[in-house]
Amino acid sequence: METIKIYEKAGNFAENKDIARDIRLKFIKPALAKNDEEIVIDFNGVTGATQSFVHALISQLIREHGNQLFQRILFKDCTSAVQQVINIVADYMAE
Repeated sequence: METIKIYEKAGNFAENKDIARDIRLKFIKPALAKNDEEIVIDFNGVTGATQSFVHALISQLIREHGNQLFQRILFKDCTSAVQQVINIVADYMAE
């Protein structure tokens, strides 16, 4: 299992979409390519996230992997606000 800690890269409010893109390209995408292990995206310490941050973080991966992506990725320690944004982006991409 690989864990990616968002707080270490984006701080307590995840809003910078360039940082999200970098996390996706440098950490999540290589972890998905490596093996079939679960990838934990840990939001511990993050109090909020913008929709543009989450979109930059996962939308391209959803395009590439479809909903099967969510069988490999676990979002951990999300506040209800962060979880809501993740759900909005995932639902939008499913349309």
